[in-house]
Amino acid sequence: MNAHERCGWCGTDPLYVAYHDQEWGVPVRDDPTLFEFLILEGAQAGLSWITVLRKRQGYRNVLGGLQVSEVAALSDEQLEAALVDPRIVRNRLKVYGARKNAQAFLAVQEAFGSFSHYLWQHVAHVPLTNSWASPADVPARTALSDTLSKDLKSRGFTFVGSTIMYAFMQATGMVNDHLIHCFRHKECQHLAHSSQAPS
Repeated sequence: MNAHERCGWCGTDPLYVAYHDQEWGVPVRDDPTLFEFLILEGAQAGLSWITVLRKRQGYRNVLGGLQVSEVAALSDEQLEAALVDPRIVRNRLKVYGARKNAQAFLAVQEAFGSFSHYLWQHVAHVPLTNSWASPADVPARTALSDTLSKDLKSRGFTFVGSTIMYAFMQATGMVNDHLIHCFRHKECQHLAHSSQAPS
């Protein structure tokens, strides 16, 4: 295996390669980062992930720094202003959905102590490691993402369909879906073993 052989989906775009090498598949247990990924994955629906990555800083600038309490408190006027800002995906349902998800996120924090605890309990707080040889082997959704999607919808979240949630699980390291020939597969596997559940 080439020391720096990668999953093919990141291509050669420097932003995409950096995301693949540094973030995708790394276990995330802090609520601020989990919230950011939740908003970005929802924004990605129907678009390419690289499109959203390129707008990531725009989201931080336009939507309250992507701080959950700030986004939850955005007024209709602020959301309408965001809808004409080219730095984000200008989709009304997605923009208003960000506020709805922030409010639901706060409710989960209140009920479970943290969104991280709520989320990671779905995998018993231990990342799942797959061993895919080909991109064709990687699923777009699983029974687990179905369950997570259904539960989030019941809690008032939007843009949390099963396919979106599986992408979210991959991004936040709940599941390691780097291909076995990718140098990050083993590295993320080690991170999974060293990742500790919150006390």
